Amino acid sequence: MSGRTRAVWSALLASMTLAGGGMWALQGAPMPRLDGLSLPALASTSGLSPLEAVYHTRAPVEKGRWTSIVIHHSGSTYGTPASIDAEHRAMNLAGLGYHFVIGNGSGIGDGEVHLGYRWLDQLPGAHVAGEHGDSLNRTSIGICLVGDGQRHAFTPEQMSRLLELVASLRQTLDIPASRVYLHSDVAGVADPGLMFPAAAFREQVASMR
Repeated sequence: MSGRTRAVWSALLASMTLAGGGMWALQGAPMPRLDGLSLPALASTSGLSPLEAVYHTRAPVEKGRWTSIVIHHSGSTYGTPASIDAEHRAMNLAGLGYHFVIGNGSGIGDGEVHLGYRWLDQLPGAHVAGEHGDSLNRTSIGICLVGDGQRHAFTPEQMSRLLELVASLRQTLDIPASRVYLHSDVAGVADPGLMFPAAAFREQVASMR
């Protein structure tokens, strides 16, 4: 990455309104404001790839910190980081539980990627249910697709962005394909839903280099 590119993204992140504190509810810290960074569809713009911005976090991204990825849906056809944040607060969580949210064009742009405060500050998620939830929330990256995967297919743009993001995270953080999960793989839930193209997704993840 060029020095100019790094400076542009560093300035962008520095200009954001930062949350005070930001640890999740189980750690007893104050609830943070909703803040994050939204990126357009992950395609190069003037030579600058938004994928590079994924790693311009407020806390350093360290290999070994994250060992798996868990894919979710929001369960509703409309959604924004703010609306999902409100739902999670109503469940007594400290704000948005996912590290990333990918829009479907209804609420946020189709293929738009929102980096939540948990990713920017490299904090545990609050996105995995079940008996393995505590461990996975501390070590897995939560990615949420806006949409109701029980009733509707996800958009081609969403799936493309999801695959690009997963490929980048896997390569950068040395996460094996065998540790890219659907939420239903690790908990007794129907998430990301019957309409999620699980077989094709697994095949594409396995073929990533």
